[in-house]
Amino acid sequence: MAGLAPTGRPAGIDPGAVSRWFEALCVDFAGPLVFDRIGLGQSNLTYLVRDQDGRRWVLRRPPLGRLLASAHDVAREARILTALEGTAVPTPRVFGLTEDTAVSDVPLLLMEFVDGLVVDTMPIARSLAPERRRAIGLSLPRTLAKIHAVDLEAAGLTGLAGHKPYAQRQLKRWSGQWERSRTRELPALEDLTRRLAAAVPEQRELTLVHGDFHLRNVITAYDSGEVTAALDWELSTLGDPLADMGSLLAYWPEPGEEETGGDFAASVLEGFPDRAELAQVYLTETGRDPAALQFWHVLGLWKVAVIGEGVMRRAIDEPKNKSATGTPTVARIDAIVDKACRIADEAGI
Repeated sequence: MAGLAPTGRPAGIDPGAVSRWFEALCVDFAGPLVFDRIGLGQSNLTYLVRDQDGRRWVLRRPPLGRLLASAHDVAREARILTALEGTAVPTPRVFGLTEDTAVSDVPLLLMEFVDGLVVDTMPIARSLAPERRRAIGLSLPRTLAKIHAVDLEAAGLTGLAGHKPYAQRQLKRWSGQWERSRTRELPALEDLTRRLAAAVPEQRELTLVHGDFHLRNVITAYDSGEVTAALDWELSTLGDPLADMGSLLAYWPEPGEEETGGDFAASVLEGFPDRAELAQVYLTETGRDPAALQFWHVLGLWKVAVIGEGVMRRAIDEPKNKSATGTPTVARIDAIVDKACRIADEAGI
C-alpha cells in the first residue's frame, strides 16, 4: 500500500491495550504488534498494524484534539463497511469495533489490509504510465455507480440517515461546520452558501452516498488500475447520488487549475480523463439526468473549502494532527471558493 509514513510510537494508540483487544477478537497474531501512521488523511487517523510474521491490518481512530460532533464517526464507518460486505462495492472487511475505554479513549475500527496502489502523492501519480492513469480515472465513476446501486433495504441501510432532501441537509450541516471551525471571515463563501440554497434542484431519488469520494480515498489494482477498495466512509449517508459525482469533479482540477489542487493536482497529468469524460462515464453507467450536475459540482467545491478550513483549524488546535504534507492554506481555500463562484456564475446559480 502506498503512502506509508512511519512515525515511531503512534500518537493516540496504546499498543498493549490494542494487543489485548486483538486477543479478545480471536485475531491470530504474533506479538508484539507494530503500528505506523499511514496515508495522508487528516480526518480520522489510520495506522498500518503489523505482527512479527508479516501479517497486516488497518486501524482507524478519530483525530486527536477537539472534535466536531459526528464529523469523525468510526462507529458509523464500521456499520457501513459491514453492511456493504457481499455487495458489488469494493471495500475492506471489518474485523472489529471497540468503544471500550479500557482499550482507547475513542472508538477504534480494525479492518482488513487491502494491498494495492493508493495514488495520494504527485510522485506516485507521475510514476504511472498515461494508460494506467486513464484506467484508474475511468474506474472512479464506475465505482460510484456501484455505490449508488446498493439496495438499501437488503443492506440494512434504510435507517442510516434521514430521507429529507439531501441538498438542504448538506447546506445546513456544512454551514454549521463552517461556523464551528472557521479561522476567519470569508464573505465570498457565505454569499455562495446563499446562492446554493436558492438554486437547489429537485431530488428524484435516494441512494447510498459515499460523501468524500476521490482519488486519494481508493485503493487500485497494481495491474489493471481498477478500484479494489473504497475507503473513508465516515461521511457516508443517504442522499442524491449526483452529490458524489459533484464531489469527484470538485477534487479533479484540469490544466490551469492547479492552485485548487494544492499539493495534489494529479488529474492535470497526461492520461487522466477530464471532468467531462468522468461525468459521461457515470451518466452512461447510470442513465441519470445530467442537468443538476453543475449545482452539485459547485456544492462539492463549497464543501471541499469547508472541510479544508476544518483541517486547518484542527492542525492549529493540535499540531499532531498534521499529515506528512502539512495542511490546507488560506490561499488554497480562497482559490477553491473563487473557482466555485466562477462555475456558479457560468451555471446561472
